[in-house]
Amino acid sequence: MPDEPDEVKGVTRRTALERAAGVAAISAAATLATTLSSPPAAAAPSTVAAVRFPQTELAHRTTEFVRSVCTPSLFNHVMRTYLFGALLLDRRGVRYDRELAFVAAALHDLGLVEAYRSPAERFEVDGADAAQRFLREQNMPAGRVAVVWDAIALHTNAGIAARKRPEIALISLGSGLDFTGNGLDEIPADDLTDILTAFPREEFTQEAIDTILSLCRTKPLSVLMHPFAEVGRRHIPGFPVPTVEDLLLAAPFAE
Repeated sequence: MPDEPDEVKGVTRRTALERAAGVAAISAAATLATTLSSPPAAAAPSTVAAVRFPQTELAHRTTEFVRSVCTPSLFNHVMRTYLFGALLLDRRGVRYDRELAFVAAALHDLGLVEAYRSPAERFEVDGADAAQRFLREQNMPAGRVAVVWDAIALHTNAGIAARKRPEIALISLGSGLDFTGNGLDEIPADDLTDILTAFPREEFTQEAIDTILSLCRTKPLSVLMHPFAEVGRRHIPGFPVPTVEDLLLAAPFAE
């Protein structure tokens, strides 16, 4: 094909550039309009069921971080954990560090988030380690970070957590109540309504079962001698994790 005249080439280039500029302008305008029209993520309320949320910079950054990495159901669970635990301690007249308790509650289930799962550790340890990394980045003092680590690592062991400092006990009490209903009789009906209105369950039970089964399938040894193993045995044919009795009987000692 013969070359086109220079003036046709020039018009073609100019037209293409103008069209490209127009498309870019439209795209930028659309992006700006979307940004302006999209509502920001709702902030946690300052008070629910007469329980005050700490209004510190660390608390706000923690809330934003957890909201960004958790499903809506899991986010609401960790918020309810703080509220239920706080209500239980408040009703018993127990004094505690509200910011420390809130941060630990908000971060306590990071080990259930796929991005923070290790190949073999229990989910509580994964969560404690992830929380520790986040809080060190926020320049939280080491002693306070250590309390959060313990609160998260121990939160499924109620018998031990209850004997520790109140911020650690709060996470175990609050998460246990939201998971099993244990202690629900201590929550006034109006307070329960307020909590479930602010942070609805969003099919939390089914999501929790699915997550437990995911842990059982992907890293079964992490649930060795863990309550989650019972879920694996019920739902997964040939679940390979031995029971405590299996371990005892397999011990290589002559009797």
